[in-house]
This record gives sequence, C-alpha cells and structure tokens, in this order.
Amino acid sequence: MANILNSSLDGAKKTQLMYKCNMSFKQLETYLNLLTERKLIHERVHCGSKELIVYEITEKGHSFLRFYSSLKALLTV
Repeated sequence: MANILNSSLDGAKKTQLMYKCNMSFKQLETYLNLLTERKLIHERVHCGSKELIVYEITEKGHSFLRFYSSLKALLTV
C-alpha cells in the first residue's frame, strides 16, 4: 500500500502504478479499491484529447506514509 501511495505522489495512471509497484492488474485493482474506500488515494479525471483517470494521494494518504515511515524506522535494527 505504501508503495502505491509513494508512486502516486505526483499522480499516476493505473498502468504506471502497475509497473512501478511490480503488481498484476488484479492485485493493483484490489489495492486501489481498498485505498480509495479508505480515502488514502483518489481518482482525478484528466480531460484532454481523451479522458484519463489519474490516481493521486490524499492528505490522509500523506499522513499514512508519515506514520508508516516512523513505524518502519522503529522496527529497523
């Protein structure tokens, strides 16, 4: 989850997230649904020559990453 959130800091499409996070499409879908339901990430429709859905981290997602980093640091020997 943290990897997806980090990868969406500047906004990313599903395909970009899939490759950056080394996940299958099905795995990514599962995690995106979970992150969206918990309001850690949101979809933004980018209108141009064709509509694209871009995933962006929310403020709650940023907070999650801060806590995750702190916890990771505590567990590191």
